[in-house]
Amino acid sequence: MNIIVCIKQVPGTTDVKISEKTNTLVREGVESIINPFDVYAIEEAIRIKEKIGGKVTILSMGPPQAKEAIKEAIAMGADDGILLSDRAFAGSDTWATSYTLSMGIKKISAYDLIICGKQAIDGDTAQVGPGIAESLGLPFVAYVRKIEEIKEGYIRCERMMEEGYEAIEMSLPALITVVKEINEPRLPSLKGMMRAKKAEITAWTAQDLNAEPANIGLTGSPTQVVKIFSPPARPGGEMILGEIGEQAEKLVTRLRELKIV
Repeated sequence: MNIIVCIKQVPGTTDVKISEKTNTLVREGVESIINPFDVYAIEEAIRIKEKIGGKVTILSMGPPQAKEAIKEAIAMGADDGILLSDRAFAGSDTWATSYTLSMGIKKISAYDLIICGKQAIDGDTAQVGPGIAESLGLPFVAYVRKIEEIKEGYIRCERMMEEGYEAIEMSLPALITVVKEINEPRLPSLKGMMRAKKAEITAWTAQDLNAEPANIGLTGSPTQVVKIFSPPARPGGEMILGEIGEQAEKLVTRLRELKIV
């Protein structure tokens, strides 16, 4: 079973800055971590490998520093990692990111299952996972909370719903996005950390992927940030005191003053 886990390195703090030139996050000098939902994806892939055998490959797109996130995944138990890194990828929206990652997956070629976290905490769009599936023409299930059965050419899983869950069967290869309810991620072992330290992370550029220039980075992003600003501070509320009848009378009077009623 060959499993690819797509991960993203995100800021490990809420104190982030936005570039005035590109309207994108300034990542230089900011502590970075693996996107928390992606950690559950890594853990689930390792559990599948431990249960039925196979290989877990970590795939990420980002600046060179994202190699550290891949090494952390290897320390947990993944086998190897590939980083898609090129200045041409800068400014990618979710569509361009999905396209780029799908080109990386095509280059890997041998895979049975792709696992992603349900969403990234810096964008919260939950669009990249389904975008990759669409680009590759793969069956897709979101919000997976449990994999009931998996074998060659087949997977059965539970998808979380607002009021319960759905049991879904589909053929492999396929892509799923997982929620935190699916497992409890392990901590890297000492042996794993030593192996990760020595690991050589493969890096691919846009040229290596044979990616269409019109589909990557800012050029390939159909959505772009035009302006970023902080919302105005909300004014404090008004307290209406007194007995219930008195409060109701004062409230109606105040609403009429504001021309709300």
